[in-house]
Amino acid sequence: MFTLTRGGKKLSHRKQLYGHPVRYSAFSLIAHSLSILETPSFPAPQESVEMLRWMNSDTDREKTPEVYEHVLDGLKKLYKSKILPLETHYHFHDFHSPRLEDSDFDAKPMILLMGQYSTGKTTFIRYLLERDFPGMRVGPEPTTDGFVAVMHGEEDGLVPGNALAVDTKRQFRALAKFGNAFLNRFQCSLLDSPVLKAISIVDTPGILSGEKQRVNRGYDFTKVLEWFAQRVDRIILLFDAHKLDISDEFKRAIDSIRACDEKIRIVLNKADAIDRQQLMRVYGALMWSLGKVMKTPEVPRVYIGSFWDQPLQNDSNKKLFEVEEQDLFADLQSLPKNSTLRKLNDLIKRARLAKASRGSTASSRFLTLSSRFPSLGPSPPLGPRLHHRLPLRPDAQAVRQEREEEGADREPGQGLPAAPRRASDLARGFPRRRGNEVLGRYDWNNFNPLKMQLIKSVDKMLAEDIARLMQVIPNEEAMIKEDRLIRGGAFDGIMDKRSPFGFKMGEGVDAGKGEKGWIVEKDRHKYDAMFQELNPINGKISGAVAKQEMQKWKLPSTVLGKIWRLSDVDGDGMLDAGEFALAMHLIRVKLEGNDLPAVLPEHLLPPPSRHNF
Repeated sequence: MFTLTRGGKKLSHRKQLYGHPVRYSAFSLIAHSLSILETPSFPAPQESVEMLRWMNSDTDREKTPEVYEHVLDGLKKLYKSKILPLETHYHFHDFHSPRLEDSDFDAKPMILLMGQYSTGKTTFIRYLLERDFPGMRVGPEPTTDGFVAVMHGEEDGLVPGNALAVDTKRQFRALAKFGNAFLNRFQCSLLDSPVLKAISIVDTPGILSGEKQRVNRGYDFTKVLEWFAQRVDRIILLFDAHKLDISDEFKRAIDSIRACDEKIRIVLNKADAIDRQQLMRVYGALMWSLGKVMKTPEVPRVYIGSFWDQPLQNDSNKKLFEVEEQDLFADLQSLPKNSTLRKLNDLIKRARLAKASRGSTASSRFLTLSSRFPSLGPSPPLGPRLHHRLPLRPDAQAVRQEREEEGADREPGQGLPAAPRRASDLARGFPRRRGNEVLGRYDWNNFNPLKMQLIKSVDKMLAEDIARLMQVIPNEEAMIKEDRLIRGGAFDGIMDKRSPFGFKMGEGVDAGKGEKGWIVEKDRHKYDAMFQELNPINGKISGAVAKQEMQKWKLPSTVLGKIWRLSDVDGDGMLDAGEFALAMHLIRVKLEGNDLPAVLPEHLLPPPSRHNF
């Protein structure tokens, strides 16, 4: 029987080949070893068993659960104490993404703008801020040739990318891995804007089309987009109403952020340049183009508008643009409030990916083999031939779920799970191609054996610590709810409820507010004629008579019931002439597409009833 050695030292009898002489070729030896991995190991010495019992008793001892005052502090502690040891042990930072720093947790919510050149990305930022920012360039040609992070600063200025890569207070240190070619085209624009006190915005180069897309940028553009997509809170894809084509580079860019599809919002910009009929056709063409690129079962949300401060070229769709703008800004307004929850969700996803790395870096079975036979690490030619067959997948549950969805079965005679059949199979895990590229260059002797204690620690964190943090979030949000609103810039105009130019100010139930007289009096003669046709008794009509008249407008009974409650001001179950006129006015307001108030505003009260309120 041969004796294996490492560095000239004999290995213990537990690391012998179980009586098998070493006369096998490399492939046959590994295949044979894989077949005996399931056999039980030799019993450990009694002193080792006692030592393990003592260690387990100390580890499993009940500890008082830690109480976190702030969610972000809890996330930092959990990452450093539970997830980071697992990532380090299984080389997660080499195969997936760099380690997280405190600045990643402390960062403000970020918005990433993407789109082809001259779709209005930079103009969109200026529209939000209502002012220029340092380094801004706007034009019909490709003007923004690099990434620009627009952030808050006490004084206006520009910070170059190489300085950002070493700044511990900002979350861009990991971008140094993309090299100087990228850092030379990355900068931070600082300005004192109230909008940027709550959020940060990242402007990207215009994605090229046609022959221009063959120009080499000098860095991996899609990998940079993927890095930002994993860390931002919202991704906005801008399309020009006159340029709906999706170039090859744009398609690759969308593919790179597909794992973050829940963050994507789509904006059809410059829609004021076309009329209503053309807008309908453009919208349909955009949805058709997106359907070929975005492989999602849900229909993506598309916001339509013209996001700049110039007069509309065609105002036939002005009402539509205002409603769409309200919806988009409401979505952006929710980012500061949900930022903590998003970071918690991303940490959970990262923890599960780190758990999956124990099988993705080289397959857990091969790591077990390496721990038992350390001198049999594959030679350089053997490594690429073996790692090509490794199933770079997340966990067994994900494999089973994927096979149920795709109907894929294991290949006959193959002991290990089948390789992924699509490049997007592991969008939420480790892409096979990238993992294989790293494995081909990696020294497999550096892989560590399985350490179940790290896995159990992360499982316990997901089951207990995360649940305690979730209980803290509502209380923390209630305390600082007002401070998390985005103020300044275009957001003040969107939330304006005082000036007559606020959204729907002077319309619907708000019409007549602050004016002299009662707004219902404008059509009072029509309503009085209708009231007299109903043959009122003692100046009033009963509820049954009013019901027959109100049902003629074909509104739902729930809406008519609300109108009745608002109109019956004195609550006697009958309507006089003024109350009937008010009911007809509220019906007209609802038919015009406006909402009804929960409580009748003071300016809508009939004049005879105002002194009672």
